[in-house]
Amino acid sequence: MDLFKKKHYSPYQVFTAAEWAEFRADTPLTLTLDEVKRLRSLNDPVDLDEVRRIYLALSRLLSTHVEALQSLYKQRKQFLMKDDTVKTPFIIGIAGSVAVGKSTTARILKELLSRWPSSPKVELVTTDGFLYPNEVLRAEGRMERKGFPDSYDAGAILNFLSSMKAGMSHVQAPVYSHLTYDVVAGKHVTIDRPDILIFEGINVLQVRDLPADGKAVPFVSDFFDFSIYIDADPVLIHKWYINRFMKLRETAFRDPQSFFHRYSQLSEEAALSIAEGLWTNINLKNLFENILPTRPRADLILRKGENHMIEEVALRKI
Repeated sequence: MDLFKKKHYSPYQVFTAAEWAEFRADTPLTLTLDEVKRLRSLNDPVDLDEVRRIYLALSRLLSTHVEALQSLYKQRKQFLMKDDTVKTPFIIGIAGSVAVGKSTTARILKELLSRWPSSPKVELVTTDGFLYPNEVLRAEGRMERKGFPDSYDAGAILNFLSSMKAGMSHVQAPVYSHLTYDVVAGKHVTIDRPDILIFEGINVLQVRDLPADGKAVPFVSDFFDFSIYIDADPVLIHKWYINRFMKLRETAFRDPQSFFHRYSQLSEEAALSIAEGLWTNINLKNLFENILPTRPRADLILRKGENHMIEEVALRKI
């Protein structure tokens, strides 16, 4: 991992997947192969061995962080002499490029964490629902910037996370349809005081320029208690993106209601050309301009190799 070659100066401890696997200790495997198959995304080959190697140790690590935060919360209440019973969730942010496997990681973690002995309530929300509707993006000439930071309703994201940290009940998050490639008007999912919230999206570690007047400017990541970046060589992500696009062309895109239905009618050569254009002009540009620069802000970096499996883990030093 190029970011950590100068280990003396690095804020991370770097482990091979084999070294990381040793940290699982006695953490039980609570998922079955059928469940993992259901949780993984298209073209993501994660299996039970990968869960054992990477995710059990990660589950154990997160358990220690949650317990530490709960202890600190109790001590702070005593310090402030407050009898505050407001329940605030431990929030985990997951970032990374399109097609890198964020959704798989988020879903597997959700299942593993919810099966801890304490049976915590775990919710998963993605930033897709906070995109501006296509109608708005078209009117502003920004459809080709969909997924870039300015295509999201940042205010709505901050309000949602602020409500979560305030311990509010029945907080609504907008819903996105990958079939229609748009926010579903009037549809929401209600999140009611979870113990743990996983918030997943390509730009969740994004920052912006600070104001000259020094006024507070909250970032999305300010609400995170732990953050994870899913990493891979851009050459590999490119290959995974194209492969996924071409497979979707044979499956989901065939649905007449799909936003991308027209691509299923094209020749393979024409569809491949479209996929390459989308990657080069939108996704690769977004990766280098906005997503990859946020990698050093993560608490944990999971680096994938050729076969889509995690080969290296970098954990921020305390």
